[in-house]
Amino acid sequence: MPFRSENDNPNPTTPTPPLPLKKPWSDLWTKSKPINQMVMAMKLHSLSPRLPAKHNPTLSPFPAVALADPTLLFSDQILLKILALLSDSPAQRNSNALVCKRWLNLQGRLIRSLTISDWNFLLSGRLIHRFPNLNHVDLLSAAFIFPRNSTILLSHRLLSVHLHSDLSPNWCFCEENMLPVEVIDNGLATLAAGCPNLRRLHVIGASEMGLLSVAEECPTLQELELQCCSDNVLRGIAACANLQILKLVGHVDGLYSSVVSDIGLTILAQGCKRLVRLELCGCEGSFDGIKAIGKCCLMLEELTFSDHRMDGGWLAAISFCENLKTLRFQSCKRIDSSPGMEEYLGSCPALERLHLQKCQLRDKKSVSALFSVCRAVREIVLQDCWGLDNSIFCFAMMCRRVKLFYLEGCSLLTTEGLELVVHSWKELQSLRVVSCKNIKDCEISTALATLFTTLKELRWSPDTKSLLSSSVTGITMGKKGGKFFKRAQSRPLY
Repeated sequence: MPFRSENDNPNPTTPTPPLPLKKPWSDLWTKSKPINQMVMAMKLHSLSPRLPAKHNPTLSPFPAVALADPTLLFSDQILLKILALLSDSPAQRNSNALVCKRWLNLQGRLIRSLTISDWNFLLSGRLIHRFPNLNHVDLLSAAFIFPRNSTILLSHRLLSVHLHSDLSPNWCFCEENMLPVEVIDNGLATLAAGCPNLRRLHVIGASEMGLLSVAEECPTLQELELQCCSDNVLRGIAACANLQILKLVGHVDGLYSSVVSDIGLTILAQGCKRLVRLELCGCEGSFDGIKAIGKCCLMLEELTFSDHRMDGGWLAAISFCENLKTLRFQSCKRIDSSPGMEEYLGSCPALERLHLQKCQLRDKKSVSALFSVCRAVREIVLQDCWGLDNSIFCFAMMCRRVKLFYLEGCSLLTTEGLELVVHSWKELQSLRVVSCKNIKDCEISTALATLFTTLKELRWSPDTKSLLSSSVTGITMGKKGGKFFKRAQSRPLY
């Protein structure tokens, strides 16, 4: 039996009335006043011309943080320019680096010169990350194994390092405390890969391979100081085609012993033909090595010998340095043990300056040969030289074109010997005599005093004691107080 639903029409012939229709959404949008106003505003906003948004790189996406740190509104380029204009003192740089990490990184980009004391700092890559724009690096102190909490400091004119307290009597410092050659070469390779714009480098104990890596990666290298150097190492230096300033240290008493001979000097001359300044410290050699440098290095203008160990007869090779302008000797025990005959020495026509500092000038033949080779100089400087008496100094009369003469710390030379040579220099314009105790004011002749009046520059202080006594004469301060320290008279009290 079928069931009938309650909703079914009981009378099927009578039609069912239609349900009321709901209002469409379009009527609501068109007949609602608030909505019409909103739609009209949106249409007007869409029809209005829009200006393209300008991108400002200096604006920070974090305005709240920018209010706390106003420097975040500046880009790195602007902040770098500001930091570069500040003082370049170490204290100012340290203060800038302590502000925040961003300033620390930016300050590291401004550093160009750095001295490294820890080799692991170089090998780990932190040096390159922290200072990416270095062009001058000093690695001398970092190449040694320092003892912890050592209070013994060895200070030399070439380097300063700490020492162990239990050293043997026959010790050689660098051979016992220097890092292995492989470690030093790895550090040089890391430095060269991270600093391709390197221009100045100071290193000790490197091998040929380590220097080759620097020569290949750093084509702009212009100045190099290499200590504990040997002939084999100079093959790596020869690959530095743009090298202009070079300092080679071979043998140093008590520190290390290495040999630089004519073989190494010849290799150097054939590779580094752009050298302008060369300094040889503790190097061996002879006539052939210096001649090769003079023939190949045509741009060489300054040559320095420090505690050299050259064989006899090498001084004649100086004449092959045609463009040499400055010849300097420092701490040399001898100039040339066997200079040879004067007619075979030659001379340097372009030489302008001759400097001798802390040298022993006791051999008359070597000093005579030196002034003969340097007869064209216009400037002579003699500082703290031993053995320079009147008989030795008279050889300086060979130099007829001297315009400046500086004498300091030569105690054997007298006023008579100085006057004899000075009168032979007709073009003399500047004279400085300092701390020469045998040159007395009272021994100055009338002719020498007249010469002083024609000079453009005169500094005369050979004996400080005599100057002090003459300056105090007539001043009451030197008379035991005099009228300045009178005893106060006692007055009776009433």
